[in-house]
Amino acid sequence: MSQETMSRRNALKLGALGVTGAMLSASQAMAAAPTEKEVKFDEEYDVIVIGTGFSGLAAAAKAAERGYKVLILEKMGRVGGNSVINGGGMAVPNSTWQKKYGIEDSGEKFIADCLKAGLGINHVEMLQTIVKRSNDALEFALKCGAKFQDVKPAWFGGHSAPRTLVTENMSGSGIIQPMAAFVEKLPGCKILTRAKMDDFVMSSDGTSVLGVTARINYRFDKNLVSDDVENKSGEKKVYRAKKGVILASGGFAMDKIYRKMQDPRIAEDQDATNHDGATAGAMLKAFQIGAMPVHIDWIQQGPWASPDERGFGVAPLLTQQGLFVHGIAVDVRNGKRFMNEMADRKTRADAEYVILREAPKMFPVSFGTYNTFGEQIYPQVEKGIQTGVMKKFDTLDALAANYKIPADALKATVKKYNEDALAGKEDEFKKQTLKDLKAAPIDMKGPFYAIRLMPKPHHTMGGLKIDTSARVISANTNKPIPGLFAAGEVTGGTHGASRLGTVAVTDCLTFGLIAGETI
Repeated sequence: MSQETMSRRNALKLGALGVTGAMLSASQAMAAAPTEKEVKFDEEYDVIVIGTGFSGLAAAAKAAERGYKVLILEKMGRVGGNSVINGGGMAVPNSTWQKKYGIEDSGEKFIADCLKAGLGINHVEMLQTIVKRSNDALEFALKCGAKFQDVKPAWFGGHSAPRTLVTENMSGSGIIQPMAAFVEKLPGCKILTRAKMDDFVMSSDGTSVLGVTARINYRFDKNLVSDDVENKSGEKKVYRAKKGVILASGGFAMDKIYRKMQDPRIAEDQDATNHDGATAGAMLKAFQIGAMPVHIDWIQQGPWASPDERGFGVAPLLTQQGLFVHGIAVDVRNGKRFMNEMADRKTRADAEYVILREAPKMFPVSFGTYNTFGEQIYPQVEKGIQTGVMKKFDTLDALAANYKIPADALKATVKKYNEDALAGKEDEFKKQTLKDLKAAPIDMKGPFYAIRLMPKPHHTMGGLKIDTSARVISANTNKPIPGLFAAGEVTGGTHGASRLGTVAVTDCLTFGLIAGETI
């Protein structure tokens, strides 16, 4: 069977299931979530948290520290969601790390950076809250046992100053694993994995959230087009939440139906950086009880991903903290740079898509030399070579030949870049690291390290509207829905059209803590 036939069949199946899913959602909306009169509660808790990523664990910990009995439901077989596989970077303006290394920064600069990346449609009060509480979020992560590299904060794309702390293992697991252990030791805290929330339980008048229906011993099936619609596994349970429910279920970048409905340019089989369970089901249930949606159709693409590995992989670490900072990215058709490698994510992804829509298989190439990488990245360099996502070449001619890049044009591009780097001046793309960091030039002696680039769906910008106290706002009343709170990627508005790299960890921890404090 040809690839084209397979693609057509998948498209037909997706379309049919999309209609089925829409019909199911409409039917459920008319039937409404069950009320307390229609169910019998199996167990009772003070607080129920949906999800075990940064925001869910932070919310659970804070609620438990206040003496509440907390149940945490995680639909996958392990804790962490996307948080456990992210790059471990946390942007913190005015941190002690910045002060230690003499870095000038401010909350105003941070907010300006976020607004620029977000095309000005961010809800500013949310950014102001992050600025106010980001150091609290950092202290909480440290209290739980997270360990960050004791080096100068990293400079990530779109930021006007180095403000990102990176975990010692360069992964979100460096925060999630100690947080999960911390939460499990707290009195009254219980984590259930393979436990999927199905719906909310409402008060008799339908205005307040009193609990959830769920399935335990549920098994996510990644082979289904829509696990949320098709999967019926598990045993039904009903849980009461006396104080409320905190939704921390994450984004929907792996939801083949919902992401395509929001952005038809995303193919049904397009790889994403997310874990398999990043679907829209829990968020849609909140919409059905009246939660206000914000920015749902803004889906961020990660410009540092590669077609040569599945999912998140190691390419984002090697590009964001190496090749993009001091190296360059070129259009393989002409050997020329085509973007500011340190711009915000949307700007870079859009630039890459200009090439890929003209020539779908002509993936841009980012490259540099060993001095391109910081010392903390060296172990990842070897890993990238071993996995095949990064290739090593002795000469620029060899690199050009491998990717079919015009060699003379490539050498001219590198020559100009090096001249700008040595002069410490702003280049034609206004790359800040050349001007402000006096970026290390590319060593013409080699060897050269290269990664092919392909944007992948990474962060879904939209979700539920919450206020600065993490209360979910009703679209019907423009007031908080009693008993419903949310934090993290399931919410919308904070980041506008596109999120700055490494701000998600800060956002999730900040509003997770606030949800646990408010409930």
